[in-house]
Amino acid sequence: MRVAILLLLLAGPGLAASWSGYLVDSKCYAALQRNRNPRDMAPQVDRDMDYQIRYCVPKAKTKAFAIVLEDWSPLKFDPSGNAKAAALVAKIGRKPFLRVNVSGELNNGVITVQSIAVENPGKQSTTSSPPGSAHE
Repeated sequence: MRVAILLLLLAGPGLAASWSGYLVDSKCYAALQRNRNPRDMAPQVDRDMDYQIRYCVPKAKTKAFAIVLEDWSPLKFDPSGNAKAAALVAKIGRKPFLRVNVSGELNNGVITVQSIAVENPGKQSTTSSPPGSAHE
């Protein structure tokens, strides 16, 4: 019984997961997140997330990437994930909003990226519209 529990605990952290969100320049997005009034009790209310996503859209020279989730929290990529994201950006060019699907393992807020792909535009999602646009 103890061996089975030990095997289950060891297998748990290695499970792959997937995320969908906006691809951004990690350093740019982190800087915008830090740039706030320390006395602001509701920082997300006062933020223009549409602007932050557009402002931090990855460019050809971007080296560090993150995916911004539905709740506007970023998950950074590991070095190989950064290389995969850079190749994706080089392939498709600069877009004002770049939604991607990422699969991999999450460890301490950093995704060990196994794969990254542009989200299928035909996919129905509550967040498939650019940030700030109205959802029906």
